[in-house]
Amino acid sequence: MKASLFTWSLLSLLLNPVISTSTGESGPEDVSIQSPRIVPRTEEPPAPHETPTIFNGVEVPPMKQLDASNFDETIKEGYWFVKHYSPYCGYCISIAPTWQTLYEFYYVILKSLINLDIQTNARLAILSELLPTLLRFQFCFNGLHCKRRQVPDTRSGFFPFVHTVLQRKKVESFTGKKSIEGLSKFIEDKLEQIKPGSRPQSGLQLPEPGDTKVDTDAAPSKPEGKPAAKPATKPEAKTKPPEENALFEAPKKPSKPVPNPQGTSIPLTAESFQKIVTNTHVPWFIKFYIPSCSHCTAMSASWLQMARDMKGALNVGEVNCEQEQRLCKDARVGSFPTMYFFRGGERVEYRGLRGLGDLVNYARKAVDVVGNGVQYVDADAFKQMEETEEVIFLYFFDKATTSEDFAALDRLTLSLVGRAKLVKTDSEALAKRFKISTWPRLLVSRDGKASYYNALAPKDMRDFRQVLTWMESVWLPIVPELTAANAREILEGKYVVLGILSRLRSDEFIQDKKELKNAALEWMEKQTKLFQLERQELRDAKELRIEEAEDRNDQRALRAAKSRQITIRESDKKQVVFAWVDGIFWDRWIRTTYGIDVRNGERVIIIDEDNRRYWDTTTSGAYIMPSRTSILETISQVISPSSRLKAKSTVGIFETIFFKTRSFIHNHPFLAVAMFCLALMFAYNVVKGKFRRNRGPGGLLGAVTGSSGGGFFHLDGKEGLLGGGNGSGKVD
Repeated sequence: MKASLFTWSLLSLLLNPVISTSTGESGPEDVSIQSPRIVPRTEEPPAPHETPTIFNGVEVPPMKQLDASNFDETIKEGYWFVKHYSPYCGYCISIAPTWQTLYEFYYVILKSLINLDIQTNARLAILSELLPTLLRFQFCFNGLHCKRRQVPDTRSGFFPFVHTVLQRKKVESFTGKKSIEGLSKFIEDKLEQIKPGSRPQSGLQLPEPGDTKVDTDAAPSKPEGKPAAKPATKPEAKTKPPEENALFEAPKKPSKPVPNPQGTSIPLTAESFQKIVTNTHVPWFIKFYIPSCSHCTAMSASWLQMARDMKGALNVGEVNCEQEQRLCKDARVGSFPTMYFFRGGERVEYRGLRGLGDLVNYARKAVDVVGNGVQYVDADAFKQMEETEEVIFLYFFDKATTSEDFAALDRLTLSLVGRAKLVKTDSEALAKRFKISTWPRLLVSRDGKASYYNALAPKDMRDFRQVLTWMESVWLPIVPELTAANAREILEGKYVVLGILSRLRSDEFIQDKKELKNAALEWMEKQTKLFQLERQELRDAKELRIEEAEDRNDQRALRAAKSRQITIRESDKKQVVFAWVDGIFWDRWIRTTYGIDVRNGERVIIIDEDNRRYWDTTTSGAYIMPSRTSILETISQVISPSSRLKAKSTVGIFETIFFKTRSFIHNHPFLAVAMFCLALMFAYNVVKGKFRRNRGPGGLLGAVTGSSGGGFFHLDGKEGLLGGGNGSGKVD
C-alpha cells in the first residue's frame, strides 16, 4: 500500500515548465539564449514531441497536451505540477530540451517502480498508461492566432507560470531557477513533504538536457537535496587530501558581504544612498521613480522580480523622487522611470526595454563585466570570441604599459555593458594580424573588420571622454538589428539602409543578411578610399601654396600656407549606415509608416529620419531588393545633390516644411542667420513705409491747405506761432 501511495504521489507531480511573458516581459530564467533578443511571431508554433522517445533503453510515450475543455476535469484529483507557456517565446523554446529530459527521467523512475511492485499490487498496472501525462497548458498572446484561455484560480500574469495544484487549487508557485537541477529539487521537496523519509537524502544523479541515458544508481555529483549525513566516526587528520590541509592552514580573510541577500529592492534615502552607494565600490542597480507615474507602476512587478533573480549577485535599490527631490536633482533625473547602474562614483544609464527579461539580461552582463573586469585573451581565445561576438574592442599592451593606462581602461567597462566586449592582449600573433607596431593601442573588430583609435600621444589613451566618444561611434555591428532600444541611435542624423526581413523564410533570411553585410562592407571600403583621396587633394593643395609662396619669396603667404590645417573628417558628412529589422515582429509599424508588408517579400528602404522621408525604389522604378547592386546604385543617387530619385514623406505637408527648414538651419547655420537678418530688414522697411503713408502729407505737424491747414497748430500765417502772414503782406 505504501508503494502505491508513493507512486501515485510521484506521478501527480510530473511536470513541465516553459518561460516567457504575455506582456513582452520574460519570466525568471537561468538559461543562456544565443538567439536574437527579439523573437518573431511565427505562423505555426513548434509542435511538441508526437512520437515516443528512448531514455535508458526504455520507450517513453509523448507528453499529453491539455486544453480548456479537459483542464478542470484532469486536475480535479491529486497533485499536479502545471506549466503555462507561450509557443512564441524564445525562452520557452530554449528550455524545451530541459523539460523533455526531466519528463523522460522521472518516467523511467516510475516505470522501474511499477516493474518492481506489479507482482504485489495489481493497481499499479494501470500506471503505465497514465505516466505520460506531464501537462503543458498552452496560452496565446498578443492577438496572434488564438485568444488567451482563462483557467480558474491560476491567475498567471507572466510566462512561464509554474505551480502545483491540489484538487484544482493552487498550492505553491515555482520561483527558482528553471534548470533541470532546480526543477528536480522542487519535485523531490514536494515528494518528501507528501511522504517524509521516502526520498534519498543524497539526491539523484540527474541527466543533462538532451541526454538519453543516466546512471540512476550512481551517487550525485552535486547533491540537490539535503546534505548527506556526517559519518559517525571522525576521520583521521592524515586522511585529508593536501588541498584540504592547505585550506585549513591558510589564514582566514574577512569575507565580503553577500550582495542583495534578501533578493529585494531596497528603498534608498539621501543619507543611505551616500553611505552604501556613493562611498563604496559596490555595484548597484537603482531605479528613480515617482508613485504617480504610470510607467513606473507598470514596471514595478518586473523590477521586483529582477531583484529576486539577482539575489546574492547584485544590489538593487529604488529612490522615490517625491520624497527625495534633492537626491534626484543631484542625479540629474529628468524623466521617470530612470535607471542607473552605479559603481562607486561612476554610473551609466540603462536605456533598454523595461521587460523582465531585458532587465535581468542587462543586470547579469553588468555583474559579469564588473566582476571580471577587462579579461586577457590570446589568439585562440580571441578567435573563439569572434564566433559569438559581433563587436570586440581589443587593447594591446606591452611591458611598458603603466598602471595608469590599465586604470583608464577599466573605467570604460561600465559604459560597454550590453553593447560590446572589451579585452586586452599582448599576443604577438594578434599584433602581427592587426599590424600593431606601437603600444598601447586600441582597436575594434566588427565582423573581422578592424578600425583603430588614433591616439597622437600617450595621454590620449587615458582620456576617458575622448576614447568613449570614439567607442560610441563604432560600437554597433556593421549591420545591427533595429530594436526599440537602439532605434534612435541608428536612425538619427544618418541615411539608414534598412532591410525588412522575415525569419519565417530561414534560407532567404540568411542570404539577405549576407547581402546586406556585403553591401555595407563594399560601401565602407568605397567611402574610405574617397575620403583618403579627398584628404590627399587638400594636402596637395597646401603643398602647392607653400611652393608658390617660396617661389615668390612671400613670407606672409608662406606663413599663412603653413598654418593652414587639414581638418576634414569622415563624420563631417552625413553618414550612411546599414541595419535590418524583423518585418514580422514590427509589421504594424512598417505597414503604417512605410506601407510595406514583409509577407509579400523582403524589401530594402533608405531612410532619412531627420527629414521624415524615405526611398523605396531604384532609378528604374523597381523596388529596392536585398541585393548589393540594387542597394549601392540607389545609395549613390540618394546622397547625390542632383539626385533624380523622388523621396516619399512619412508626415504631412506642414510637418515636411518644418523638418526641411530645421535641416537647412542645421546644415547651413551661417547662411540661415544671414537670411533671417535680411528677412527682418525687409519686414522693417515694409512696416516703416506703410507707417509713413498712413501719416499723411502734413506729417505729425498737420497738413497745410492754402493759408490755413488742418493741423493742430501752424507756424506761419496771421494766426501762426511766428506771427507771419501768407507771404504777400508788408513786413517791417
